[in-house]
Amino acid sequence: MILFLFGIAILYMLTISLLIYGFTKINQFEYIGLAPKTSFSIIVPFRNEEENLPILLESISKLNYPTDLFEVILVDDASDLRFKINDLRFKISLIENIRKSNSPKKDAITTAMEIVKTNWVITTDADCVVHKNWLLALDNFIQLHHVSMIAGAVTYACQNSFLHHFQQLDLASLQGATIGSFGIDKGFMCNGANFAYTKSFFQKLNGFEGNNSIASGDDVFLLQKAVIEYPEKVVYLKSKNTIVTTKPVDDWKSLFYQRMRWASKTTSYQSLFGKRLGLIVFLMNFGFVYCFVMTFLGMLPYFFIGMYFLVKFGIDTVLINQTNKFLTKHEIRFLLLSSLWYPFFSTVVALYSLFGKYEWKGRRF
Repeated sequence: MILFLFGIAILYMLTISLLIYGFTKINQFEYIGLAPKTSFSIIVPFRNEEENLPILLESISKLNYPTDLFEVILVDDASDLRFKINDLRFKISLIENIRKSNSPKKDAITTAMEIVKTNWVITTDADCVVHKNWLLALDNFIQLHHVSMIAGAVTYACQNSFLHHFQQLDLASLQGATIGSFGIDKGFMCNGANFAYTKSFFQKLNGFEGNNSIASGDDVFLLQKAVIEYPEKVVYLKSKNTIVTTKPVDDWKSLFYQRMRWASKTTSYQSLFGKRLGLIVFLMNFGFVYCFVMTFLGMLPYFFIGMYFLVKFGIDTVLINQTNKFLTKHEIRFLLLSSLWYPFFSTVVALYSLFGKYEWKGRRF
């Protein structure tokens, strides 16, 4: 077993090193000097978001972009209270979601597509805030590159609690893996809070056909389908001007369900690289938990778990540090404590996601 754990540690270190290298291969794009030309439809699926939507719409109203070149489509997925739209300086529509599958969010995007008139579509979430140059940077990138799908970065607006910073470090590792995978031409993951593609490309891919039975995954399954069929049309836009900020959850139960929802998609990935990466990460985290238990029982020497942890902590820190510097100006906090707690948390999430149910927007899946 020790040899197996040693082999997993080496494989994990090599894999994360490859992602770190891939991260450096994606050049940062901050050019906003071209006159805007691209028309966008911003699709926002929501359910019971009356507190968050005004904040998102306020950030959209401050966009450094001509109001005649974008519209917002809000898709209400059976909220308890109907959201009222105040007077805004840009075009905004509020429509009801038409449910056809087991995935409310995919249905919401598909419903909105029926009324989209622009070529480019961007999806984001109701609890987000967008950068003032969000659309301008996207437009300039589109003008300079012949692409049909663009993945973008997402970060958290953290307070000083351990829970919030734990989520930021977790997200930084996920974003680092996302950017790194694109850098080595193995893109397999993105975030629906900052995801753009053309309507014609969405139609060419037959939308979410083939994965409607899975409640979430409006982002990764569409991306993986696109990467398999048209890899040259899919890119990651590494730009501080396009980073979308969202809210971390405020309790451990909600975080557990959220991460379980994310983990439950892994077994349905079309990306072989994504599946292998998920397995390697799980085995590394499970290995630490196993070592902890065996050490506690006196069946493994302390130096072994110490070395095992240092290998993981060291390589993870490099990836998290470089990603965090891109995502936010805030210093990393609780890194050591988070690194000790994360293997236990993620192992339970991964195992429970194989058979357990979770809550999302007041529903059970």
